[in-house]
Amino acid sequence: MALDLTRVRALCFDVDGTIADTDDHLVARLATLLDVLPGVSGRRAERTARQLVMAAETPVHAAYARLDALGLDVPVSRLRARLKAIRQRGADPAHTRNPEAIDELPHDMVPGVQEMLVTLARDFPMCTISTGAVPRIERFLQHYGVRGHFTAVVGAETTRRMKPHPEPLRYAAAAMGVEPQHCLMVGDTTIDIRTAVAAGAQSVGVLCGFGTERELRVTGAQLILRTTSDLLAVLRPAEDPLQKTASPEPKI
Repeated sequence: MALDLTRVRALCFDVDGTIADTDDHLVARLATLLDVLPGVSGRRAERTARQLVMAAETPVHAAYARLDALGLDVPVSRLRARLKAIRQRGADPAHTRNPEAIDELPHDMVPGVQEMLVTLARDFPMCTISTGAVPRIERFLQHYGVRGHFTAVVGAETTRRMKPHPEPLRYAAAAMGVEPQHCLMVGDTTIDIRTAVAAGAQSVGVLCGFGTERELRVTGAQLILRTTSDLLAVLRPAEDPLQKTASPEPKI
């Protein structure tokens, strides 16, 4: 089913791999480790690292989906929060530059997304929906000066259930004052697309993160874009700073 733009009244963005360039950060760290291995260096190390990161994400997504199906996502989320609190209390200030930054990954914003968010915020209420911790996401958005454009930041501790359960998207929709079916979920994994399907929302899959075109399409994404910033050309083509149309969907 094609994307129905007349239904879109609010936007929901995944964070890691969608607006935060977590993918490249993880690849770079892993490539550094692989670079010392015999026969694996330079471009080969980077290529191998990217393949490993992509492969690792598939079982992680399957685990999230399984936890949701078994109703175990709530206790797991609570356990994560308790373990993080314990680590923070036990952290040695002498070895921690910022106690609030424990477990925070330094990463960039996906190219073009900052400008896209500023432009789209003029016409659409927006939220982020992530399985990550809210404080980390808040700091990331504030660092790039876009936190004020989001009505709410929905994270692992915001709702009882996590993605792919529809509760986080329903929460975001209520915060923005719209029905879930009028939300457009933008994400890079099948977890994001499944969340949209479960909530009755539309979805756009982006290929700048962890997912592949085939799995995003099969899961139910109405549109596939090469990168998140191409969404501007879809929703507001006249305001696209590059005066371009959205990147064509890759051929299967």
